[in-house]
Amino acid sequence: MKGPSVVIIGSGPSGFYTAESICKKINSDIDIIDRLPTPFGLIRGGVAPDHQTTKKINVKYTKTAKKDQIHFFGNIEIGKDISIEELRKMYDVVILATGSELDNKLEIKGTDLKGIHGSAEFVGWYNGHLDYVNLNPDLNTENVVVIGIGNVAIDIVRVLSKTPEEMAESDIPEYALNTINQSSIKNIYIVGRRGPIEAKFTNVELRELGNLKNCKPIIKTENLSDKIVGNFSDRDKRLIKKNLETLRNFSLIKENNREKKLNFIFFHKPVEIIGNNRVKSIKFEKVKLKDSQLEGTGEIVTIDCGLVITAIGYQPKNISGLEISNGIVKNTNGKIDTGFYAVGWIRRGPTGVIGTNKADGESVTELISKEFNNQTKNGRNSLIKIIKSKNLKVTSFEDWEKIDSYETMNTKGSMPRKKTLSIKEMLNICKI
Repeated sequence: MKGPSVVIIGSGPSGFYTAESICKKINSDIDIIDRLPTPFGLIRGGVAPDHQTTKKINVKYTKTAKKDQIHFFGNIEIGKDISIEELRKMYDVVILATGSELDNKLEIKGTDLKGIHGSAEFVGWYNGHLDYVNLNPDLNTENVVVIGIGNVAIDIVRVLSKTPEEMAESDIPEYALNTINQSSIKNIYIVGRRGPIEAKFTNVELRELGNLKNCKPIIKTENLSDKIVGNFSDRDKRLIKKNLETLRNFSLIKENNREKKLNFIFFHKPVEIIGNNRVKSIKFEKVKLKDSQLEGTGEIVTIDCGLVITAIGYQPKNISGLEISNGIVKNTNGKIDTGFYAVGWIRRGPTGVIGTNKADGESVTELISKEFNNQTKNGRNSLIKIIKSKNLKVTSFEDWEKIDSYETMNTKGSMPRKKTLSIKEMLNICKI
């Protein structure tokens, strides 16, 4: 007996883990829709270009995508090309896996000045994400401030610090590599409101910064207390100890004529960005932790800079017909409504690592298997009809493989691929 017809909106990790989980337990046809012509979401457009090992998870997702019951439909934007309501009429089960694509905004004076970018757009720019290839950030500045102390902030400062030789095996687009290489950047500041104990970066990411060829990480060791105060699990405490040890070891690194400096600054809260047309400096208030709460000291510090990048979290795009608050869609353990579910960041917020999404897929699969016995709606056939009636230009997984092959064949040196940077060019490769 055929299981319920399923459509998953979003082809990132949460979408693929969910498809894989359903395949194992339910005999359903599963369609995966993405607004871009290419699959894999943040693996392609968000994971740092020099972290190619992380991107290899695509091999697993490709195996899932090539299963007989799964079909990929790229270049369809939900809410614009097809509505949620239309999908719910066509499919027994609709699963939202759209993630959190937009940056949280820094709510201080001066954020409307030129030279300020959120991490989603800046990371998208140096990753060749189709939304941000034309961002054109001005890197003609000696000083850059990155606000945030998580892995995304670490990725940004690392990519800005590396030499072209260090990026030789990455898939960074040539325009971004050249812009960074030709920039005037000498001092990079990574600034957090809280301290190294509360920082969200993982030790593997942090340790990489100690191996940079042309950049020395700098930290005031008096900020590195041995006392881990707070409600932390034993696992968290072990990670914090490793991070503190790594940060201390940075002070032992010899300068060796390195042209760039990476300055770690903790317990500084941004209060105002200064400039006329574009950013000239940013003011911070020194803060301290008291009973796990931040408390201002009244002491103001100003850092001159021509570029500010905020890495302070993400929020989802609004989709017509969805109730979103505090960065997540309203749901109960992944269920939005009968036959309507959510997985990944849109379900629980932008937290965790790639593998964290796996549990979401498994829990939603359990819900579906309890609530549906068989197929009652036409699913894929209805989708294909509406695609034809609206004359939509849609890519398949086979089309993605053509794009993938084109990118890997047209690369130079040891770079794994030369990314295609427009939808028009992608459709051209696929002859759509």
